[in-house]
Amino acid sequence: MIRAVLFDVGGTLHAVHPDEALAGKFSQRLLNRLAESGIVLPIDAASLTPLLHANAEAYKHWSEEHRTELPNIRIWNEFYLKDFHVGEARLAPLAEELSVLYDAVRVRNVPRPHMRETIQTLHEMGMVQGVISNIISTTFVPRLLENYDIAQYMSCVVLSSVTGIRKPDARIFELAAAQCGVPCGEMAYVGDTLSRDVLGCRNAGIALSIQIRNPSIAHRDAAFIGTGLAPDAAIDDLSEIPAVIRSYNTPA
Repeated sequence: MIRAVLFDVGGTLHAVHPDEALAGKFSQRLLNRLAESGIVLPIDAASLTPLLHANAEAYKHWSEEHRTELPNIRIWNEFYLKDFHVGEARLAPLAEELSVLYDAVRVRNVPRPHMRETIQTLHEMGMVQGVISNIISTTFVPRLLENYDIAQYMSCVVLSSVTGIRKPDARIFELAAAQCGVPCGEMAYVGDTLSRDVLGCRNAGIALSIQIRNPSIAHRDAAFIGTGLAPDAAIDDLSEIPAVIRSYNTPA
């Protein structure tokens, strides 16, 4: 019996669209904000944008290999801005602000259709709801849930930036289960990736893995194609979730 439905954020509650113009504006905003704090980097925004992307990809590979999220001050110092040797002490006052900007303004986040209606329906069904997200900021997701007017429905918000643990490690799902008061064996999880979300469900013994299709992240899952790893249900729209839950909870 499913008693809880938890969600991924990026790619699931909202679609994330890369945008070269936004990425360039973010780089300039980053340079300006650093300069305001006395940190002047010897690079322009046009050159910084691809460098940031390469360094972020390097961090993503490292964090996925170790299933670990570093504190964001270390991410900025040791990965994103590693070429400039700024130092943790100088970055400390800015690390969270820069991390929020990284996810809020560098890309275009578009809420998935029927997001709020689906969460309202699940609430009316008596489902405990929550979020598990791999994210470098500690405040971006809570603010986002408030902006989307769904924070009041979330019994737990479990972030890799707070726990230090990244999906697909079972421990982050287990922490969420403990916070929500519903065991993994009575929980559904909705995400968009095989590599983090579906695999994480399998690792943690989540009863029902639901994958919302997201072609833009197919490259992240390339290594898992043909391995037999698959969700219990695949959907195209969040509005399909209540029916999936009802079907699972209806005796054969």
